[in-house]
Amino acid sequence: MARSSRRRRVRIRTGRRPAVLGDIVRPAVQMPWQRCEALLDSTMDRSTGRHVEQVWWCWYGPLDMARFVAAWQSVVQRETILRTSFSHHPAPHLVCHPQARAEVTRHPAGTVDWDRLLERDRLRGIDVTRPGPLRITLVDTGEPNTTRVLLTFHHGLLDGGSVDLLQNEFTRAYLADGSLPGGERRPDIRDWMCWLERQDTTAARDFFSRDLSAGTPAVLPVPSGPRTRRHGHGRAGSRLATAEVSRLRRWAALRGLPDSSLLHAAWALLLSREAGTTEPVPVSFGITVSGRGIALDGAERLVGPLRGCLPMTALVDPARPIGALLADLRDRALDMAAYEWVCLGQIQEWTGRSARPLESLVSVEPTPRMLPDLQDELDDAGIGYGRRRTGGAHSLLPVTLLVQDGADGSRDLTVLHDRARLSDTDAGLLADRCARLLCHLPALDDTETVAEVLAALT
Repeated sequence: MARSSRRRRVRIRTGRRPAVLGDIVRPAVQMPWQRCEALLDSTMDRSTGRHVEQVWWCWYGPLDMARFVAAWQSVVQRETILRTSFSHHPAPHLVCHPQARAEVTRHPAGTVDWDRLLERDRLRGIDVTRPGPLRITLVDTGEPNTTRVLLTFHHGLLDGGSVDLLQNEFTRAYLADGSLPGGERRPDIRDWMCWLERQDTTAARDFFSRDLSAGTPAVLPVPSGPRTRRHGHGRAGSRLATAEVSRLRRWAALRGLPDSSLLHAAWALLLSREAGTTEPVPVSFGITVSGRGIALDGAERLVGPLRGCLPMTALVDPARPIGALLADLRDRALDMAAYEWVCLGQIQEWTGRSARPLESLVSVEPTPRMLPDLQDELDDAGIGYGRRRTGGAHSLLPVTLLVQDGADGSRDLTVLHDRARLSDTDAGLLADRCARLLCHLPALDDTETVAEVLAALT
């Protein structure tokens, strides 16, 4: 059996017969080098906690442990990516295993400290060379019928949109006595890779090469100084109250702007501020895109690492009205939407290694959505899910702004940072400045200049 498996892998790596929808025989699929940065980094050292993302919520109501484990095992057997491992010898590829075990651990109340558990669990990392990029941890809180549920997964094989799908699938399985009901064949990681291989990248290459060729942009929203002599990753945050978020959204809606454009504008302003000049400043930072708005049937239900990062670029001119900058960022995001299937590694390859790399990322987390019929069934079973929270994945970038909306309409702004590049104090100041800029925007009438808006920070 082992010899036969090895022979099949060799055929796949030579590029013969791509996977198609409905093909369940092929055990492995090629993966372009440009999409392997996070996976390769983890194979070299997974104890850093990089590329590991954590999502958690509270489970209210009765919990049948045997049914809970069986439900997750049913999901693992349904989803190909949860039975997938990564190998880069002799070329990067994913191996789809026929079987894998759902890793579920439960801690009785009072046996672990929650914050310490989160940190240890992150630093444990995910072994991507073995099947199973997801593990589940339960922590009893000591309160009646209240248990914390923690999902830990590798960002190179799963994304936030996948967690939505997996949570709904698990819920359906749990309510069906631990066995996921049968369903139609949906696309999986093999179909997505096959779809990517067929795409003509000419237009995308022209778009990004043309856009990134003008000048050296500002890429870090803090002063670039000496190393801090610290290590690891830190977190600093600020919060916008419900009323502040509502006011901000009304102001944006009147101008035909999505929420994301306001966040991009605040970050672009902070980047230009650190350039320390009164002249126009090109800026560049990463933004997250869902990757599911593609012409692949069923892509919105595909579990995998579709979410990506694309470079947002803009020219911040202190003399121009702030309204013009907001419109530029909105239009830029709309133009990039056609290329959300492109990965950052491809763009870096097209623009040349001499192009200045990204140093920061603005990541807007999608709001979790429970299917209405499942919510009704949970209510009937006396089970409730609390607000889902995201810890964010630490990447190779020194700074990430993680944006999450609460169930009460508030908004959390969290700066995830590399402590070797940015101190905890500076990270806290950065989160505070971003919140102050966002709160200041609804007081504007679009005619104020960028310089006048930045003056509000002083």
